[in-house]
Amino acid sequence: MLVFLLLALLAVSGISGALDPQRHPRVLHEKRTLDPTVSGFIQTRRLNSKHVVPLRIGLQQRNLDQLESLLLSVSHPESPNYGQHWKPEEVVDMFAPSHETIAAVKNWLVDSGLSSERLRLSPSRGWIAVNATVGEVESLLQTEYYVYEHSSGAEQFGCHNYSLPVHVREHIDLIKPTIQFDHRVNTPKRLKKRHVQPSTNVKTNGVTVSSKTKMSLDNCDEIITPDCLRALYNFHYTPRETKKNTFGIIEFTPQAFLEGDLDMFFANFSPSQVGTRPIPVLIDGAIVQHIEEDFDLNGESDLDLQYGMALTNPQPVQLLQTGDIVEGAGFDNWLDAVDGTFCTFEGGDDPEQDGIYPDPLEGGFKGPESCGIIPPPHTVSVSYAQDEVTISAASAMRQCTEYGKLGMLGTSVFYSSGDDGVAGNGGVCLNSTLQPVDNGTVFNPSFPSTCPFVTSVGATQILEGNTVNDPESACEEVIFSGGGFSNIFPMPSYQAAAVKGFLKNHPPPFTHGEFNNSGNARAFPDLSANGANYVIGIDGQFGLVFGTSASAPTTASIFTMINDARIAVGKRPVGFINPAIYSEAFKSAFNDITIGGNQGCGTPGFTSANGWDPVTGVGTPNFERLLLRFLALP
Repeated sequence: MLVFLLLALLAVSGISGALDPQRHPRVLHEKRTLDPTVSGFIQTRRLNSKHVVPLRIGLQQRNLDQLESLLLSVSHPESPNYGQHWKPEEVVDMFAPSHETIAAVKNWLVDSGLSSERLRLSPSRGWIAVNATVGEVESLLQTEYYVYEHSSGAEQFGCHNYSLPVHVREHIDLIKPTIQFDHRVNTPKRLKKRHVQPSTNVKTNGVTVSSKTKMSLDNCDEIITPDCLRALYNFHYTPRETKKNTFGIIEFTPQAFLEGDLDMFFANFSPSQVGTRPIPVLIDGAIVQHIEEDFDLNGESDLDLQYGMALTNPQPVQLLQTGDIVEGAGFDNWLDAVDGTFCTFEGGDDPEQDGIYPDPLEGGFKGPESCGIIPPPHTVSVSYAQDEVTISAASAMRQCTEYGKLGMLGTSVFYSSGDDGVAGNGGVCLNSTLQPVDNGTVFNPSFPSTCPFVTSVGATQILEGNTVNDPESACEEVIFSGGGFSNIFPMPSYQAAAVKGFLKNHPPPFTHGEFNNSGNARAFPDLSANGANYVIGIDGQFGLVFGTSASAPTTASIFTMINDARIAVGKRPVGFINPAIYSEAFKSAFNDITIGGNQGCGTPGFTSANGWDPVTGVGTPNFERLLLRFLALP
């Protein structure tokens, strides 16, 4: 099952609660797995008892044990219900918490001294929200809140653990803000940006390309262009259903594209698109900021949009720009925007991971958060990630469940797998207690790639001296394709045969102390595409970039065109693709990658092999073969 929590159930004693502990015994519900001090934070003081906390109680949803089977029913190519995606109201009704759960939690809150008038139930019935003082929350959860300060001046607050009465614990999934703690801090930029903004992985080799540089299929091993990708993946298709098909690319403020960069790129590689812009969808007061311009602020957006738009021309591309300029945003914020049932007013989001709106900070967005402002696009590309260890198991599973629901609605979600091989962002690895440390030796998987309901995309490259007609290698230049095994999520059934086959036939030379080698963990990536030597227009000049950040929009573009072809013949979008791409019927639709590895954490990492491997997944797509197979499905 995909709905278990890796949480200890330990009895808590010696602490008096708001309710009589004899009549209402308590158990530990969640505890922090990461020690903030390993990232340079110091516990400085208790949080003021009068400080108001936006408490959000995630209620236990119904039927989550059926989520995988329901998703497979509309996603597996052998299912008689393939493509029969659900309506939003049907998904809400299937998973909404029971009336018994809602009543039990409300009664507990009222009995603990919080009046019913202060409680707000979200439209999806999935969250109860209440603004409460720290003193009230500490009494309610039998815990203590502390402030942690970093040498940079950044501050965060939270508690080490919290407990719940036994009679309500079964009705509660998680509570925020509590143990959630992001270990990243502000970068020293003049432009203020939220320190918990998801990390982009795109990297540059520092090479500047001029307009006179030779760019042709003859030197795709040195410079990747849209034509190189079309040749590599047999990707030649002009869309016909551009008004019915939808393709969304996620960016997080202050990341922003520059119009001049788009036109410079289009003038060289897609002349008919000069002057074309993405359709802006501004989430939570987002802006496409041009206050500052440099690679860190423009590189990701320029890359994603230049290739996503060029490869699907003339398909309109939605830019889901997320977060205001002051607070920024996290993954939950864009999920709120495409599914109003996922959020509550002021958020079911995590204040340590996500933006909370209205933004109380000076200059922040004062409007309500963006809940269900657009239907979910048929295809979504996200080139951002965080280390799995930086999110609690409960929060990761709550978010992952939402990706499963999007799949049931017919949406394909592609996430880049990371650029540091088996290490986390910035090459960070873990110690034996799964704490991020310098010189760690334990592999550090990437989230949301480890969620079994997204499609994780790794990176390949053309070897030096080779052509677009030669087999690619796993990317080992500038970046290493992220891949490995989750420490939270169990292995989904759709990949069991492929992954178990890899572990049996190509057993990695590592111990359980280095990665989760149980043989029952979610493995990633699922597939790959080229991620090396992409030429982009950036801040008025051409440059070369590397990253699974490039692989994700390329792959999403290919499946956007497959959706177009299906819609053109009266069929539905493909939705969640993983059960199909792992199936035997689709095996020949991918170019198997058998060269290269994904080193990290002081090891060679995993190695590419015949069939699926934790470096490049099932391989790179062959568009024409994929198209034939998806068109053959109902």
